[in-house]
Amino acid sequence: MEIKEKVKCLIIGSGPAGYTAAIYAARAGITPTLYTGMQPGGQLTITNDVENYPGYPDGVMGPKMMQDFEAQAKRFGTVINSGIITKANFSQNGGIHSVVVDNKFIVEAETVIISTGASAKWLGLDSEKRLNGRGVSACAVCDGFFFKNQEVAIVGGGDTACEEASYLSKLCKKIYMIVRKDEFRASKIMQERVKRNPKIEIIWNSETKEILGKEDVEGVLLKNLITGEESTIVVTGFFVAIGHKPNTDIFKGQINLDENGYIETIKGSAKTNLEGVFACGDAQDHVYRQAVTAAGTGCMAALDAERYLISKEVYA
Repeated sequence: MEIKEKVKCLIIGSGPAGYTAAIYAARAGITPTLYTGMQPGGQLTITNDVENYPGYPDGVMGPKMMQDFEAQAKRFGTVINSGIITKANFSQNGGIHSVVVDNKFIVEAETVIISTGASAKWLGLDSEKRLNGRGVSACAVCDGFFFKNQEVAIVGGGDTACEEASYLSKLCKKIYMIVRKDEFRASKIMQERVKRNPKIEIIWNSETKEILGKEDVEGVLLKNLITGEESTIVVTGFFVAIGHKPNTDIFKGQINLDENGYIETIKGSAKTNLEGVFACGDAQDHVYRQAVTAAGTGCMAALDAERYLISKEVYA
């Protein structure tokens, strides 16, 4: 397979982490090359209103925000290419790393910054997809504010669902929590917190059959998995909290991943277990998953890459 190019810094992914890494790396003179991946701009491109990112006092549309990130990265000289990394071949001893792009050609790099993000797990309903961004969300912290004093539903039974239900209870009038079984998977302390909350009504042994509404969410059709009985609840928001999956499958066997597939980084840095390979954003963060924290780790990754190159005496 043809080697198309050799670069000092290769950035894989184009969300807030990837573009921030590109901005810092480009300003440091590393001349990064970034491949946008399957979803150019990351999850924010399917987010309507972003109101919690500093510097946008009136809020900003997610796609517009990522266009701003991209323009700033280009301004400092980042080479931005469309393409999906389909295979990684990382050196295990600090040598040159290589990746395959679109199963067509090879790119070699002295440093690699992984910012492939994570994808929310969805229920797979047509109505869920149609109303995504119009009342359907996978992030209560991001979108809960828009449902202030309203009644909403959240689906899930783990720690994430319990945490997000508790968060929503500070904003919303009522939260219906839809759980498939007759018990939570969450930790004991999170279970008790939810059960004691007067704003949260738990609907056990139930699954979502349909999210109702034409232009916006108007309700949810539920099915009781014990009796088969169907019922409807009236809500204006529907939150899916059944977990996230990091987009790291192509790195299995190459770098250290935790049991859920998130890239393990050395505490206080963006360094992985391999010299010259760094990770940032949601691909290595299963706790915060916010645009601003992703951007922060993107900065860390670029600075770590710059220092690595200096230490290897290949910085020009």
